Amino acid sequence: MSIDLAQFKTHKFLNLETVRKSGVTVATPVWFVEHDSKFYVRTVSDAGKVKRIRNNGQVRIMPCGQRGEPKGEWIKATARLKSAEEDVQINAWFEARFGFAKRIFDLMNTLRRTKWQAIEIVPG
Repeated sequence: MSIDLAQFKTHKFLNLETVRKSGVTVATPVWFVEHDSKFYVRTVSDAGKVKRIRNNGQVRIMPCGQRGEPKGEWIKATARLKSAEEDVQINAWFEARFGFAKRIFDLMNTLRRTKWQAIEIVPG
């Protein structure tokens, strides 16, 4: 069975479904970039999804709208947290894809002194 990554091509958001220790799933819409059939997201370092991925890297993803409305089919994937050094390249990919909107977002978060965590998502 092949994985349909083409469903993500026209979307800017994906739902990242992580699993709590209790087994309850949590889906969160996030901006993403795709590179070499892997997806990357960036989030604040103290976000719940970071903690959940640290505990369990098995996730599901699907393309979605800005508020999480489904735009495709769920795909099983494995997520792992990336280092600050690896985030430099990932941030550059976000800059190239989202441009001005990302710069405004970054400005707001710089004022808040946000610390970032990059996440790599490998479908399959």
